[in-house]
Amino acid sequence: MSCSKIFSGDLPELIFDIIKYFQDDYSTLYSCVLVNRLWCRLTIPLLWENPFSIPTKNYNFIKIYLHNLNDDLKTKLNEYKINDNPLFNYPSFLKYMNIYKVISSVGEWWLEGTSKLGSKYFFQDNFREIICMSLFKMFIENEVNLYTLEIDTYYNTYCDNVLGLILQNPNFIHNIGNLKLFISNYNENTLIKNRISQLVNLHQNTKKILLRYNNLSLYQSLLLSNCSNTLNTIIFYYVDFKGVDNLVKVFENLNALKSVQIIYCYSLDNGFAQIINLTKPFKLKTLFISEKLQFDLLKLLLQKSGDYLENFGLNSNFNLSLLLKQQLLELVPEYCKNIRFFNLYKIKNQINSLIFNLIENVKQNLNYLTMSTSSYGNNECSSIILQNLGQILPSKLEYLNLILHIKENDFEIFLKNSQDTFFEKLLINNIEGQNILPCIKEYIMKNKRVKHLGYNGKNGDLSKLKDEVKEFKLHNIKVQRYNELFIDINNFVMNID
Repeated sequence: MSCSKIFSGDLPELIFDIIKYFQDDYSTLYSCVLVNRLWCRLTIPLLWENPFSIPTKNYNFIKIYLHNLNDDLKTKLNEYKINDNPLFNYPSFLKYMNIYKVISSVGEWWLEGTSKLGSKYFFQDNFREIICMSLFKMFIENEVNLYTLEIDTYYNTYCDNVLGLILQNPNFIHNIGNLKLFISNYNENTLIKNRISQLVNLHQNTKKILLRYNNLSLYQSLLLSNCSNTLNTIIFYYVDFKGVDNLVKVFENLNALKSVQIIYCYSLDNGFAQIINLTKPFKLKTLFISEKLQFDLLKLLLQKSGDYLENFGLNSNFNLSLLLKQQLLELVPEYCKNIRFFNLYKIKNQINSLIFNLIENVKQNLNYLTMSTSSYGNNECSSIILQNLGQILPSKLEYLNLILHIKENDFEIFLKNSQDTFFEKLLINNIEGQNILPCIKEYIMKNKRVKHLGYNGKNGDLSKLKDEVKEFKLHNIKVQRYNELFIDINNFVMNID
């Protein structure tokens, strides 16, 4: 197949599949827009699916949106000298909406505008609130086909008004598959919570719900709502299980449930004690632990979860005893063989051998691994990890993140032992360690063993050294900021399938 056919537009579906591959690479997407009309027409919808989450900090897209307002609001905006003539119906492309991000993006754009146009324009007649509510009305009027709706109650007043507007137009959420709720304990608002309950009860097609913060008792009525035959994924993120007395009823009622994610939640002993009594399989896919648990209950839970468990993490920053960590690291490889994502923070010497044993037992499925020592200057633990980790890694890892105090000799041992492993993304945060850049060049760059590299050392982030970045590029290795490649817990939660 010749390139001329692709560029001529004979195969738009194939071109779209190629462009979609770069869905999260915004700089590449912007370049695709400039190729020709066809590429522009295929790329623009991807760029405008979720513009409020693009990390460019450029809020000019809001001004483009405003052109699609009705005539009365356009007249109002003309008074503020805000208008534009867009080429597409951009609101119609929206697939993902986070109410908090919409409001905060308008706020950032509003603050930028005060300096550009003068405060007399932007502080008149509750300008910011007018813009926010106008945008939401515009999305509803354009019959946006949303796939994900995230409700965050941080902006109480605005959120209240937006939820009221959505409840008046229930078709707006008809096709939503993912519903994410962030209801903060410190931000109680009975009206908002009632409106969220109404919204969930109106919508019967929800496939995924993310519950963040607050007590699970608040969310029980939501889980027992009309989505019992469609809900296949529940994510509990920093949720308190205290005071829940009918958790078995909740899970027994969910007929389509395929995945449960429990991430740094509280009062789990109470929740797990009930879950053990389920007659259905408990399809626990993610378990990140940060608090003390009863060993017997934990053992029963892992037995019940078995090979469903794919993502496992320990954060020793919290109230986890050494004994419990040792018990956990022994139990997981015994009952759960399908671990793909393994996060270990604040590692101490006493559990290193158990960690290596776990990795050895699950490496046929392992794709993501993060290892961090317990404190700055923990040289001995970092050395043990580097001297033993290389030989037990699988032949290919999508993601390895080492947050260690690294000595050059130890790192050289690691690279020699792992010479048969290819890293899609390799991240190294070298805490007060020695200069290992020569080792990286010798064993990684020259052998082309990495696709994306993030390195943060004594001299700062490697991505800031232009000459070094160019040298790695000649070996087909893309150097990126360490923090850009880093999968933090929020990003992990937001991207759970």
